[in-house]
Amino acid sequence: MARHPVLERRIGHRFQDSALLSQALTHRSFGSPHNERLEFLGDGVIGCVIAEELYARFPDLAEGELSRLRASLVREAALATVARALGLAGFLRLGEGEVASGGGDRPSILADALEAVYGAVFLDGGYEAVRGSVRRTFGEALEALDPRQPAKDDKTRLQELLQARRQKLPEYRVVATAGAAHKQVFEVECVAAGLGLRATGSGSSRRRAEQQAAGQLLKLLES
Repeated sequence: MARHPVLERRIGHRFQDSALLSQALTHRSFGSPHNERLEFLGDGVIGCVIAEELYARFPDLAEGELSRLRASLVREAALATVARALGLAGFLRLGEGEVASGGGDRPSILADALEAVYGAVFLDGGYEAVRGSVRRTFGEALEALDPRQPAKDDKTRLQELLQARRQKLPEYRVVATAGAAHKQVFEVECVAAGLGLRATGSGSSRRRAEQQAAGQLLKLLES
């Protein structure tokens, strides 16, 4: 199994089992074994590590403020930014169709692959290993956090923008689901009824799909 020493240096972990990292970098369009189960594991692992880090860094913050800060770091766009900084796209194994359609730079694919990498680190080296990797790769983002001005996710920004324009709150509804029960992909529509605007988003959870849909509607409102 091929090693990826450059990526290992960037994430701060040398794999004992290089097959885990190769699987984490394999999109389902390329073949099996792919990274979806590792993504599921990594999603939980990164949430725990970031929560622990915020708890230690900001001892005076209430639960709600900590939750908002964590959400700003683990949302799809933030994960994709970290993935791009690591140059993760250059290591991904994608099917020909995904390559042709620019899938290597798609935020959802980058975010999912990054989570899968953290899942692989956890299986290979345990919690302390993945904790060190997350702290290393999220270093700049963690340092830039300002609890006095917590970053707002797209759903919050959209709600505040509509309220400022004296419009009704956005409505979200699931319009389609696909995939096996343990690995569904949700498609969600976000509607600003008062403005006659709507946008859709997709993701591995309803929450992610709603955030993506809200982000797309924000682009329409801000353009």
